[in-house]
Amino acid sequence: MVLAACEPSTISEGNTFQRKYSTARKALEAGNYDTAINGYALLIPQSGPLEPRMRLEYSHALLRAGRYDQAAQVADALANTRKGSDRAAALAVSGAAKHESALSDISAGTTGPQTVAKLRAADAAMAEVMALDPDLDPLGAMASRRDDIRQELKNLGAHG
Repeated sequence: MVLAACEPSTISEGNTFQRKYSTARKALEAGNYDTAINGYALLIPQSGPLEPRMRLEYSHALLRAGRYDQAAQVADALANTRKGSDRAAALAVSGAAKHESALSDISAGTTGPQTVAKLRAADAAMAEVMALDPDLDPLGAMASRRDDIRQELKNLGAHG
C-alpha cells in the first residue's frame, strides 16, 4: 500500500520534469533561446543523474543565444567534472563559445591579449575534443573551426 501511494506523485514528478524538459528542448531547437535557457536553468537543480546532460544543453542554449562567455563558463565547469566523450562534448561547446567570443571582440576592434587568450583556449579545447572523441566531428566542422582559429591567431600575430 505504501509503495502504491508513492507511485502517483513519483510518476507525476517524472512527467512534470519530462514536460519541462520537452519544452526547453523544443525551444532550443526552434531558436527560442531565452525560453530554453530559462527552462534548463529551472531543470538543473531537480535533474539528479541527468544534471550533466541538462548543463550541456543549457550551455548550448547560451552559446546559441550569443552569451558566449557564460556558455564557456558553464561548459568548462562541466568539462572539469567529466571524462571521455562527455568531456569532449562539453569542450566542444566551450571551444565554440570562446571562439565566438573572440570573433565578437575582433569585430568590435578588440584584439588584445584577452582575445588571443580566448582563441588559444578555443584551439586547445577543439584539439582535446578531437583527441578524446573524433566521432564528434564526422563532417569536419570542428576541424574547420580549428583551422579558422589558427588563421585568426596568425592574423593577430599570435601564432598558436
